Amino acid sequence: MKNTMTDRRRFLRDLGVSTAVLPFLSGLPGLHAAQGGKKQRLIIMFSPNGTVPEEFWPQGEGKDFQLGRILKPLEGYRDRMLALRGISNKIGGDGDRHMRGMSCLLTGTELFPGNIQGGSDTPAGWASGISIDQEIKNFLQSREETRTRFGSLEFGVAVPNRADPWTRMSYSGPNKPVAPIDDPEQMLSRLYGKMKDKESLVSIIDDVQADLVKVSKNLGAEDKNRLEEHLTLVREMEAELKRKDSNDEMAHPVPDIDPDIELVNDNTPRISRMQIDLLVNSLANDMTRVATLQFMRSVGQARMNWLGIEDGHHSLSHEPDKNEEAVEKLVKINTWFAGELAYLTKRLEQTPEPGGDGSMLDNTLIVWLNELGKGNSHSLKDVPFLLLGGKANGFQMGRSLNLQGAAHNRLWLSVAQSMGHQIDTFGTAKYCEGGPLDLIS
Repeated sequence: MKNTMTDRRRFLRDLGVSTAVLPFLSGLPGLHAAQGGKKQRLIIMFSPNGTVPEEFWPQGEGKDFQLGRILKPLEGYRDRMLALRGISNKIGGDGDRHMRGMSCLLTGTELFPGNIQGGSDTPAGWASGISIDQEIKNFLQSREETRTRFGSLEFGVAVPNRADPWTRMSYSGPNKPVAPIDDPEQMLSRLYGKMKDKESLVSIIDDVQADLVKVSKNLGAEDKNRLEEHLTLVREMEAELKRKDSNDEMAHPVPDIDPDIELVNDNTPRISRMQIDLLVNSLANDMTRVATLQFMRSVGQARMNWLGIEDGHHSLSHEPDKNEEAVEKLVKINTWFAGELAYLTKRLEQTPEPGGDGSMLDNTLIVWLNELGKGNSHSLKDVPFLLLGGKANGFQMGRSLNLQGAAHNRLWLSVAQSMGHQIDTFGTAKYCEGGPLDLIS
């Protein structure tokens, strides 16, 4: 069969489009949708340092449940969510619980022995297996009908410029961590071609405007609308990046102070929305069908000044439950993460699926997770897992379930199989006993 990218480029050339415009249109959804096939997408969103269980988990089980304070921003998506209480990360071995919580979260297998010391536990190295996002990426990329330009994209928000098991959750294989990109300008450059300077970034649309007009005349109404949405977002990003000095405001430099302290730029909320917009745009243009969105890192001391919180996040998570002020701050932090998830969900819901078959949310499964169940106990039991969307995966949503200590490996089996990847084990095989979780009935 013909290569999908070759067919797409030939189609554009037949319309008389110059090669200058191809990077912008290489993922145009209407062009790829004609290839046929069911679209399924996966987004994994991470936030760190555990949660406040009594404020996170819904009250009640099955379809009769009420959301706690942390999940209130997602109230409008109650019927499209699946809250999975009682899932445990059972991976043992080397490394402290933050390390195993983070680097074993998506891999489901042990850390290699190493010399990175954490807490009072044994030192460790990188994870010894591939992560579920990369496993599914490889499966989708192996089939022409689901192959995309990038395969997967790894977005970050305020991820520090360091590399260790506390900062990486995606792995392309054993000992192969994948770093997220937390600079919107760098991600924009990756998506739309490397720009030499800001002037070329700002002017690139104008340089190909004649070609875009020519393409628009030869596209149907749906593709015209998608193209216009695509270009509108790019222009907004260009304008935003032009207004801001990326060295002073957009980046997240590591300050020359105590290396255990991270200062999160007050611009983080805006960067988060820019990254989410870019993520949705990349999915809408079928540049990828697998993405991760990593907020900060395990053991991170982000100071969320925009919430009026000056304390470091990790330090707050270690405060005892009787410290009511600390608990309220943690609720506020985790509610902010839920709000960012709500924004991502809304953007997907508002984006029609090519062909008029519902919204992108119907065909996109979002998994929000954390490396710990509770920060001050470093628990790897009852780790927060919240699923949203995913109608195409066949899961019965609108429920709150208690899975009684099931290994998180079994959840990844469920996700993989729901996307057509019929694997029997993932990660450490013994934690797959019982097979995939029943999320359908």
